Amino acid sequence: MAHFVLFVLLFAGQVIGGFSTQRLPPSNNGNLITILSVDGGGIKGIIPATVLIHLDKALKAKDPNADLAHYFDVIGGTSTGGLITAMLAAPSPDDPTRGAFTPAKIVEFYKKNGPHIFNESRPGNGPQFDGEFLHNITRELLKDTRLSQTLTNVVIPSFDMKTQKPVIFSNYKLENAPYLNALLSDIGISTSAAPTVLPPYYFVNDGVEFNMIDGAVAAGNPTRVTVSEVLQQNEDSEILVLSLGTGTVNSSDISGIDLINAASAAMTEYYLASLFVGFKVGKTYLRIEEYNLNPDSNNMVNVTKENLDALEEIGKKLLKKNVVKLNLDTFDLEHLGETNAQALDRIADILHGERQRRLKRKSMEKRGRPFVETLRVLSDKTQASAAILRNLLI
Repeated sequence: MAHFVLFVLLFAGQVIGGFSTQRLPPSNNGNLITILSVDGGGIKGIIPATVLIHLDKALKAKDPNADLAHYFDVIGGTSTGGLITAMLAAPSPDDPTRGAFTPAKIVEFYKKNGPHIFNESRPGNGPQFDGEFLHNITRELLKDTRLSQTLTNVVIPSFDMKTQKPVIFSNYKLENAPYLNALLSDIGISTSAAPTVLPPYYFVNDGVEFNMIDGAVAAGNPTRVTVSEVLQQNEDSEILVLSLGTGTVNSSDISGIDLINAASAAMTEYYLASLFVGFKVGKTYLRIEEYNLNPDSNNMVNVTKENLDALEEIGKKLLKKNVVKLNLDTFDLEHLGETNAQALDRIADILHGERQRRLKRKSMEKRGRPFVETLRVLSDKTQASAAILRNLLI
């Protein structure tokens, strides 16, 4: 009996140990690959961060210890979305198994530090701002964390002015391009160096020079880049994508670079909608974006208290709006029958279920042995111990 109890305790300990693991087990333990992607947009990053608060709460309702980095196989972000990615995926100095920031803390970060980052009293030599505060606060927050040390895979695009090529800082690339294993702070500063707004950023890693500007030059919406990185590694996998925008203005008055950016954004959404055509929107691909943003709030460096509060409110109201789907023939936006909040709740169900499946499968394996074989080995050992004990007692 004593050995049977010991067996039960050992078995329970293995199962509980498997379920208490924080990092999301690899996708080969599950049924699909989960992706979160966040657009660029300066201080407008408050909008997607506010949307993520809802998802974070929905997951915590199922698991009080939930952390977004534990539920997504990869998080992609450009510019301000790259900073959000880094803050979600970097390990906390207080608990290295958890992300440095929750979505709620990211909103607080923007509202507290935005006025210092985009401070008119600190002009740059050419760009609008000198960038010193952003550089310092990013290094302070992310410390010595490198790309290889993130809690989950990340994909953060930037652009090298000297080589005239995009640079994609991705965990998936580290095996073939180890020089990309830069400090997360250098990566975050690089992807945020918006031309005319913040200065270019120069750094050296592993003997390689980087002369970087904002990733939005190559990919304002990083979802396509992130999905491409995943497909290169997992060609036949089922994919779930949550793509968050920072808001666009619905106006026929835009021209110049704004018109080019709008056209590029539309084509990116067309590509993604085409890629996932045939799947139920919200289950495999969900894009949450405010398509009718107030022009005053569209200014990515507007850091007045009124606008910071307005951006947070926009994010909250966006949750109550219906899911929008792009019509592949007309490029018109079609409103579906559920709200963004309801769609996020369904995604939370999917994410939680996927994580539980992976943890269960992981707990059923010991040193690569199937669960049934593990049970047999443990049972044989228990029976042998019981026989020895009986012989000693006779």
